[in-house]
Amino acid sequence: MKEKIEEVSARIEQKSWYQRVDGAVRGWMRANGLIALRVSLGIIFLWFGALKLFPGLSAAEELALDTITAMTFGAVPAHVIGPVLGAWEVLIGVGLLTGWLMRIVLLLLFLQMPGTFLPLFLFPDRVFEIIPWVPTIEGQYIFKNLILISAGIVLGGFLQKKPHGGVRTPT
Repeated sequence: MKEKIEEVSARIEQKSWYQRVDGAVRGWMRANGLIALRVSLGIIFLWFGALKLFPGLSAAEELALDTITAMTFGAVPAHVIGPVLGAWEVLIGVGLLTGWLMRIVLLLLFLQMPGTFLPLFLFPDRVFEIIPWVPTIEGQYIFKNLILISAGIVLGGFLQKKPHGGVRTPT
C-alpha cells in the first residue's frame, strides 16, 4: 500500500499544474506566514489580556489569581494581580501586532509562559479530570500555551540583527 501511495505521489509531483500550484502556495505561505503568525499571536495576547483587565470576564482569571497568590504566598493582593497580568498580556499583544521592540516583547512572553504551567503542579485537581491524562478545560487552556511558546520561538528565530528590529522576511 505504501509503495502505491509513493508511486501515485511521484506521478502527481511531476505534473506541471502541480508544480505551478505547489510553488505558488508555498511561495505565498513563505511570504506571509511570519506576519500571520505574529498578528494572530498578537490578537490572542491582546484579547486574553484585555479580558483580564475586567474582573469576571476571563475564563482563566480564577486559576491565574490563585496561582500567583500561591507563588507570592499571598503577598500580592488579588485585586492587583488581574490588572497587572492583563496589562502584561496586552503589552505583549500590542507589541506583536505592531512588530515594535520585538526582543522585549518576546522576552515578556517567555517570562510569562513558565508561570502559566504552574497550575499543573500547584492545582492538579483543577486542571485534570484524570491526572495526568484528561485535562479539564482549564488544563487544555494551559497546554495550548505550548503552541504560543513555539510561535514565539519561530518569531525570535527571524528577528532582525538590530536590537530594535522586528521580524524579518525569510530569504
